[in-house]
Amino acid sequence: MSASRDTLNFWKRVGAKALPFADAATQQLPLSRLLRLSLFQIGAGLTFVLLNGTLNRVMIVELGVPATLVALMIALPLMIAPLRALVGHRSDNYASYLGWRRVPFLFIGSMLQFGGLAILPFALILISGDTHWPMWFAQAATALAFLLVGLGVHMVQTAGLALATDIAPVQSRTRVVALLYVMLLMGMVASSMVFSWLLSDFTQVRLIQVLQGSALLILVFNLLAAWKQEVADRAQTHHDRHRPNFIASWSRYMSDRATRRFLLALALGTAAFSMQDVLLEPYGGEVLGLNISATTMLTAILVAGTLLGFGLAARSMSANVDPCRVAAYGVTLGLFAFAAVIFAAPLQSVAAFQCGTFLIGMSAGLFSISMLSMEMRRRDGSEQTGLALGMWGAVQACSAGLAIAVGGTLRDLVAHLAQRGDLGTTLNMNHTGYTVVYLIEIGLLFMTLIVIGPLVGRLQSKPIADSKEFGLEAFPG
Repeated sequence: MSASRDTLNFWKRVGAKALPFADAATQQLPLSRLLRLSLFQIGAGLTFVLLNGTLNRVMIVELGVPATLVALMIALPLMIAPLRALVGHRSDNYASYLGWRRVPFLFIGSMLQFGGLAILPFALILISGDTHWPMWFAQAATALAFLLVGLGVHMVQTAGLALATDIAPVQSRTRVVALLYVMLLMGMVASSMVFSWLLSDFTQVRLIQVLQGSALLILVFNLLAAWKQEVADRAQTHHDRHRPNFIASWSRYMSDRATRRFLLALALGTAAFSMQDVLLEPYGGEVLGLNISATTMLTAILVAGTLLGFGLAARSMSANVDPCRVAAYGVTLGLFAFAAVIFAAPLQSVAAFQCGTFLIGMSAGLFSISMLSMEMRRRDGSEQTGLALGMWGAVQACSAGLAIAVGGTLRDLVAHLAQRGDLGTTLNMNHTGYTVVYLIEIGLLFMTLIVIGPLVGRLQSKPIADSKEFGLEAFPG
């Protein structure tokens, strides 16, 4: 009996150290409840893969939709990202007889996602030309579907992160954030493989089945995530309670100089890491001659680096390291990452390129989780938690979308000028366009360091040295 108990205790200790973010659980927020809450992030990851990956290819290749129109449709969810700030403010000040502030927005966002994905396959059939309806109607229906899905994702993520902030103890909040974003990546990776398998033998009927099945699955995930998570507090949601309007709350939020600097650092850093999102695989294929299988592996390498960055960020901040300092470490690492990718071309080194890709993911993971954790820690007990997280999401989404568009446009423009010889014979190479974009990203990273430097030590709300970890080793045996 004693030997069995010793063996059980041994595996508990191993699990606490081997499993990523196992110590994110606490007595107030058990691991089972935390994993159930993270289902909304899996649904968001599934949605991102559908919009930016699967439907992108299906609309252009199988349905013959012009690439410009597809780009505009995919950009719609990013264009409405600023509404996240309004959603966060409304969830902070929601009036409800039931005492819930976050759950109503999780439910409304889930229904918007479900509705958009449910009508999307029929809109795509219309826009493919297989109909007698006018094309403007098909385009409007497709735009409406993308708009509903994008608005639903923004609402669910904003309310879900605010709910996580409400229920997670301060000492484990950074690890909770890291776990939520690990689940987002897992949802993206798993759904991309499943969609690839389901649509290998493409038919329009199969596309309808996949999209509507995804709509139902996301709805179930979101409802399970919200089930019995928020404690009803009628004092906070009473209709007679004073509620500031959005403009007043936004002005008060932006009045802090440190907050404005934080948002500027977030925008610059996000843009720096996002500009290459659509260029890594073409760079590997065009410049280094990698085949499709090798370039597809780049996504796995990038995700692996991102997961490691998440883990390092969570561990550093659990040790009460200033999140600003951790974010600065990530930005500094990014300088070496992009340098490795740039030098891979003249060296014709696949290893340098893969190493740079891994480091880009790692540095981006360190930066993004540190910035989000910092905002959640700063807003502990604040009445502006939802607004702050909404602003974080809005700034990040808008910066990423703009950076991706600018990066692709700059690459094409510089490559065209180089091929015509307008930049001289020295720069008439197939990697000139890519190199210019990566150099701009390095410049943005330097700007991020300049902006974030004065914030180190200023935005940390309070030390958490009194925290007591509750990992798998503390589970009852």
